[in-house]
Amino acid sequence: MSIQTAKRLETVEEYYFSKKLREVRSLVASGKPILNMAIGSPDLDPPAEVVKAIQEAVVVDGAHKYQSYQGLPELRQAIADFYKDKYGVALNPENEILPLMGSKEGIMHISLAYLNEGDEVLVPNPGYPTYTSVTNLVGAKPVFYDLVEENNWEPDFHKLSKMDLSKVKIMWINYPNMPTGAPGNIEMFKKMIAFAKKHSILLVKDNPYSFILNDSPVSILSIDGAKEVALELNSLSKTFNMAGWRVGMVSGSIDKIEAILKVKSNMDSGMFQGIQKGAIAALKISNGWYDKMNSIYSKRRELIWELATLLGCTYDKTSRGMFVWAKLPKGTDAVDFIDTILYKNDIFIAPGDIFGSNGKGYIRFSLCVTQENIKEAINRLQVTV
Repeated sequence: MSIQTAKRLETVEEYYFSKKLREVRSLVASGKPILNMAIGSPDLDPPAEVVKAIQEAVVVDGAHKYQSYQGLPELRQAIADFYKDKYGVALNPENEILPLMGSKEGIMHISLAYLNEGDEVLVPNPGYPTYTSVTNLVGAKPVFYDLVEENNWEPDFHKLSKMDLSKVKIMWINYPNMPTGAPGNIEMFKKMIAFAKKHSILLVKDNPYSFILNDSPVSILSIDGAKEVALELNSLSKTFNMAGWRVGMVSGSIDKIEAILKVKSNMDSGMFQGIQKGAIAALKISNGWYDKMNSIYSKRRELIWELATLLGCTYDKTSRGMFVWAKLPKGTDAVDFIDTILYKNDIFIAPGDIFGSNGKGYIRFSLCVTQENIKEAINRLQVTV
């Protein structure tokens, strides 16, 4: 007997990396020495202070109990202090911050809170695939807006203004950008706020790469009038190497946070107290942490550039974040290219196609790879290229 699945599943495919990693694991199981250079899963350790805080919190009386849907008050205060110190943004910890189990769940919560069936959503192309899949899952329609190299991977607001925006409810933005590494800038964010106000669109900035090889972190909420139309997602996953522990947050005006809380409070029963204590320790860490982490990533990036050059790629050395976005020689199919490298050289790289049609002809390298492994990849390719 077969039970028919919901029609919404017809609108999405299994996440590329979920499917492709099974193939990679199969190759590893067969004895292949695969070097995974595709996934942005931090391989560096979290701060020692974070680990200690979690360990100590586990044995505290009551740690096993249900937690508040809004997180510990001291966690919200730590987030508010972090935003004030790092971004110059004043947030009320009582009602303008909502801790999340990773910012990815925030994409779903925001979508459920604001989108009706048939509403439209502006999604960047290229961009994070989850923006599209969640939009489809809630019955809304993704409308892709172009990001292209010739425009520094920034939206073309003149082109956007000519579109029929009457059904658009949400616009997703992500800077420092994934996958391209484009930094964004204050003037662009001002244009975004003005655009969102003019067309009554909820602007959501996804901001997990602020502190990775980026000397000028910016919050959209630092722009005058932003709270009227904008939310910001952020995460401890990349900044503090806590990806598997799932800690994120969404910040914005009281009414927007209350709307998201209506969804979230029906989806989970609060975050484990020990993880929250670890997050508090992370948010209070000194600036020396960022310098140490970025020193490592900088050295890795230099080697990735060497590897990309060996493959005949071009790339932008001013890009930010945890990845290197590289353009293949003209006419090269990225999917075929990465499969050839995977099976011939035992190296797994992400094809740009998975991030949208404007990603065709590009590949993405992760910096979550040791220098030794990057050097090994260079050696393997020097033998065959």
